[in-house]
Amino acid sequence: MTLSQIHLEGDAHAIGHGLGVFGRDAVHMHLRPLALWQHLTSLAQTSAALQMRQAVQTAFPRYWREIEGLAAGLQLPLDEVFMWNCRGDFVLQQSVDGCTTLFGPAGGDTLIAHNEDGYPQLRGSCAFAHVKPESGLAFSSFVYPGSLPGHTLAVNECGLVATVNNIRPASIPAGIPRQVLGRATLDARTLQEAVATVIRTDRAGAFHHTFGQAGNNQVVSVEASAEGSAVREVQRPGGHSNHLIAPSLEQVQQRITASSDTRQRRVDQRLKQLHGDLSTDAALDILRDTSGGHLPVYRTAADDPDDENTLATGIFRISASAVEWRIYTKPDTNRPDLEGVVLSPLSNS
Repeated sequence: MTLSQIHLEGDAHAIGHGLGVFGRDAVHMHLRPLALWQHLTSLAQTSAALQMRQAVQTAFPRYWREIEGLAAGLQLPLDEVFMWNCRGDFVLQQSVDGCTTLFGPAGGDTLIAHNEDGYPQLRGSCAFAHVKPESGLAFSSFVYPGSLPGHTLAVNECGLVATVNNIRPASIPAGIPRQVLGRATLDARTLQEAVATVIRTDRAGAFHHTFGQAGNNQVVSVEASAEGSAVREVQRPGGHSNHLIAPSLEQVQQRITASSDTRQRRVDQRLKQLHGDLSTDAALDILRDTSGGHLPVYRTAADDPDDENTLATGIFRISASAVEWRIYTKPDTNRPDLEGVVLSPLSNS
């Protein structure tokens, strides 16, 4: 499978509409029939959903316009599309996106590497989108049909890299949807601005974020939930799957799936064997690990217990002058499907 590319530009509604047109067939065929989609739609008029809708309209009107455009492009009711973009903001047994991330020093640079895990039926239906909005920053992001960008893997024109992992809290208040906050990070001009965006206390669902930026030798790992956040500057190679691991967040009740637990343990074990910094080859090798039996790091099973497969792997090498990015969809080659470079703004001056 080769990952398709789409190029979008215009105002917020036009960006959303383009995403909707791109994802329309896959959403109607694969997502709208899901019990999860139908259940979320049934919650659209609840007080929590209405409160979340108002919060987005007030705090992020431009992203609300993207959602309106997305619904128009999908040719679906706005309520349904908004609720799908809130699928991680309600406590549900159904899993909603997985992922595994590696991060750390890389021979004088820094490196962020990420497995994007999602519904197996969406293999071949996702894209890498290059977006130039009239307002806000240009960015490139892995995108799912029916969803805003910003909750997968991405890099913006300021050389900010952002990757995201699903977290499953046992309790989620009504607040700003986590995918909307993820979208907001793509407009962050600095690493510090991105962190501030996701640790706000009026959020709903939880995510793990990894941020890095060209011209900045920091990599920051952020576990962000409504009950508290943990921000850690990375000093050595590390990894993260789909549950909170920071000691300061032990009080946050969460659901840890067998896959998430096994992947975290395997990544930690592989990193202990590294004896040095990360490299592209080492990161790919760890993220393609299949030694976990029916719970591997690289997920391809039709009967995956979380109903997720690895759809793409992104490698971002971040230096003082640029971000070099590569996207892979096949686990048996070191040749990327897509690659590119984003120069640091300082390099353009």
